[in-house]
Amino acid sequence: MADMLPEISQALSRIPSGCAILTVRTDMNRTGMLASWVQQSSFEPPMLSVGVKKGRPIEKLIEEADGFVINVLGEQPGQMFKHFGRGFEPDEEAFSGLATQDVPHGVVIPDQVGWMDCRLDGRYTAGDHHIYFGVVQEAEVPERLLEPYVHVRKAGASY
Repeated sequence: MADMLPEISQALSRIPSGCAILTVRTDMNRTGMLASWVQQSSFEPPMLSVGVKKGRPIEKLIEEADGFVINVLGEQPGQMFKHFGRGFEPDEEAFSGLATQDVPHGVVIPDQVGWMDCRLDGRYTAGDHHIYFGVVQEAEVPERLLEPYVHVRKAGASY
């Protein structure tokens, strides 16, 4: 948003967030994207919300799959940032070179500190993003608990 007041941008940039790889799997497609707007949104049932910029190709697949997977990245996310940061075209293989595991609504990737498979529970339009809500159906964390990556953006008006 070009006309955002500098004070608002600075204040928004102070909100820490983690980073995750959002993945989706349908009968015909598998893809993933880097997501920084992921949040637990309910205790009962256990639910997550994730923000996706409008028009991203993954949106159609989330609806088709009726869900998604969140792979929470650890303190050393460099390899996954490099792999997923540029994004993928709808027909492009997103997981080349990665050892993956398919689960009902998406794909589990390496170098995660926990993953959650979610059944889609709704979508909310929020400005230039859609917020997807998912009920956690299945989850796993490594035996050795690892710390998640946390970052603060440089500006509150862009990624």
